[in-house]
Amino acid sequence: MKFNIRGSKLEVTEAIKSYIEEKLGRLNKYFEEPDNFTANVLVRTTNKNQIVEVTIPISKAILRAEEGHDDLYAAIDLVVDKLERQIRKNKTRLKQKTNRDTMAMFIDFEVSEEEVENNKIIKRKKIENKPMSEEEAILQMNLLGHSFFIFNNTNTNTMSVLYKRKDGNYGIIEVE
Repeated sequence: MKFNIRGSKLEVTEAIKSYIEEKLGRLNKYFEEPDNFTANVLVRTTNKNQIVEVTIPISKAILRAEEGHDDLYAAIDLVVDKLERQIRKNKTRLKQKTNRDTMAMFIDFEVSEEEVENNKIIKRKKIENKPMSEEEAILQMNLLGHSFFIFNNTNTNTMSVLYKRKDGNYGIIEVE
């Protein structure tokens, strides 16, 4: 696996880089060709909390995890454990998705943090919207760890918002 490691408000030393590469290297056993994947790692600090965010775009999904801790090395361990749980939990679903001849559910997104004068919008994301089924959207939302997901629904040919309800079930809002 290739690594793209950067720091925000924090200098990423060689010791930190090698620790991240060693720990994320544990995930190579889950990929058939790990050299084809790049792990994007952002290490940042807020007050006393060290936050590690890892995003790994794979062929049919995006693996993403974020963890924070007082100790940077503990945060790295926590985020790798979280990614490993995600992979194991969704391994059969991901394998089924990659074996089908469906459209890729790979979504590239760029994040730009902007401050607006009224301080209401603090983050803006642009996503490339790919058509997918409701089941694929649920899988993608769970892999990203979000509580909602916007997608182009192939079942209804409409733009839809999938969200997780408080009772643990899912809801869909369709745009007419």
